[in-house]
Amino acid sequence: MNFSAVLPTFVITLREGVEAALVVGIVLALLKKAKQSRLNSWVYAGVGVGIVLSFLVGVLLNWLTTALTRANPQYAAVTELTLEGIFSVIAIAMLSWMLIWMTKQARFMKVQVEGAVNEALTQDTNAGWGVFGLILVAVLREGFETVFFVAANLQQGLLPALGALAGLAAAAAVGVLLFKWGVNINIRQFFQVMGILLVLIVAGLVSSSLHKFDEVFANLALSSRASESLCFYYERFTKIHSCILGPLVWDTSKILPDEKFPGIILKSLFGYRQHLYLVQAVAYLTFLFSIGGIYLRSITGSSSSKKTVTQKG
Repeated sequence: MNFSAVLPTFVITLREGVEAALVVGIVLALLKKAKQSRLNSWVYAGVGVGIVLSFLVGVLLNWLTTALTRANPQYAAVTELTLEGIFSVIAIAMLSWMLIWMTKQARFMKVQVEGAVNEALTQDTNAGWGVFGLILVAVLREGFETVFFVAANLQQGLLPALGALAGLAAAAAVGVLLFKWGVNINIRQFFQVMGILLVLIVAGLVSSSLHKFDEVFANLALSSRASESLCFYYERFTKIHSCILGPLVWDTSKILPDEKFPGIILKSLFGYRQHLYLVQAVAYLTFLFSIGGIYLRSITGSSSSKKTVTQKG
């Protein structure tokens, strides 16, 4: 059993889950301060419903993949790979946006949550629903990202889902340590390290999604003569050829095969492949320098601004 498939979803769920746990912890603390602990049940209800809805979305995506595959059995492999590629693109977009957005908004999180809770408490009749809605959105926002990431790795079975559950449990443990037992954890450094890991994971997902689309076009090209033109790289260009990803630029199959340890860990976590093609390499580097660069500037910028404020004070 390949437990390396557990790692990426564990890391993603842990990071996203801790964000949700922070919101939950802040809301519970604010309710206690306002002597409104009677609304705690609404908080727990929001967490539970958010997790259930995220799970149901995962079930729906799995059902959709199975239904489309059964409807066109002759194109089963193509259908599954296409859907996985689409789910990968959605996961890349959601995770990238949330990574950058949350980094910029992290310093204002407590103020924003406090404002939302105070607004909910001023509406006496709907205070519970207001708190419930706030928690539900926080959990769903993180849950959907994980669901689409898991859906993009359907061929690995239930292992990514196990990683998500383990990450969720670890995130809940971090929340308990912070708000129940008062353990001092440097949350800013935690998010910075997890954010760098997330950038590398999503960059690997970019490479993997391109590989899936390449396999889609290759399967279509082999299915009929009319589709042969879909592939524009053949044996006459390179010994190991792709369909749409250009010539081979990386071959580490003899040094670090991606089906054996530690290559299989790097493949599952960071999208490492023993065979890398030109389009994959360009897309990978483009993502790292664009999204990764924006993320690094955001965390270094926030750190330098804090130092400036401290020196002035």
